[in-house]
Amino acid sequence: MTKTSRRVWTEEETTLAYALYCSMPFGQIGAKNPKIQKLAALIGRTPGAVSMKMCNLARFDPELQKRNVIGLKNGSKLDGIVFQKYESNLEELAYQVNLIKQNLYHEQSHIGIFYDKKLEKLPEGKEQLSKVKTRIGQDAFRNAVLNSYQNKCCITGINNTELLVASHIKPWRVSDPITEKTNPRNGLCLNSFHDKAFDCGLITIDKTFHVIISQNLAKTDMDESTREWLKTYDHKQINMPERFTPSLEFIEYHNDVIFQG
Repeated sequence: MTKTSRRVWTEEETTLAYALYCSMPFGQIGAKNPKIQKLAALIGRTPGAVSMKMCNLARFDPELQKRNVIGLKNGSKLDGIVFQKYESNLEELAYQVNLIKQNLYHEQSHIGIFYDKKLEKLPEGKEQLSKVKTRIGQDAFRNAVLNSYQNKCCITGINNTELLVASHIKPWRVSDPITEKTNPRNGLCLNSFHDKAFDCGLITIDKTFHVIISQNLAKTDMDESTREWLKTYDHKQINMPERFTPSLEFIEYHNDVIFQG
């Protein structure tokens, strides 16, 4: 594909740029980033053009707006359409990325954004397709949540990804499949222990993002070192993500329905 910096960006190209935007910290968006260079090679654009497009998309990011980071202003209406179309539904974004790469780019190398290389051909049938979309959506959700917390547990700071979980605030089983299940604002990056405790309602976070420990956990038998370790985090504010700040709506649900008090 011939490179040109003047042709209009398509929705497919913008979707790939947005998927990559979701998978890296804002501070890493630059022409020298290898992932940006790979996407540029894939779609026949310069790394600078891809980096600029991602910065155009950033102007719609409410988390950056809160920090007075406004991105680039001279984008297109399509940027806003793509951003709003997928910001709460990473499952659909991940599925569309797979379709775009299979339909338009075929055997060209992928760049690791929500792409399952085993799916060289998407399966036929509604049930099989639903399973595939769920799987790649869960992978996309994990990728976006962990990256937004810089691959660190938001309570303890543990940064071993083998121990980290993209934990749903409002549980997967009761979340709306379009607006909640893969909404990264419905996620926290937690280590496996705190993920389990959060899932069971033995801990929660309040609307000011402070950890609250249930009395049921506080009264559980344990050695004193473990008890002191747990108490260290009680009423401590979580480490906030760069983007996808947890939604107060989801936090309220966890406080009212899941937390054991």
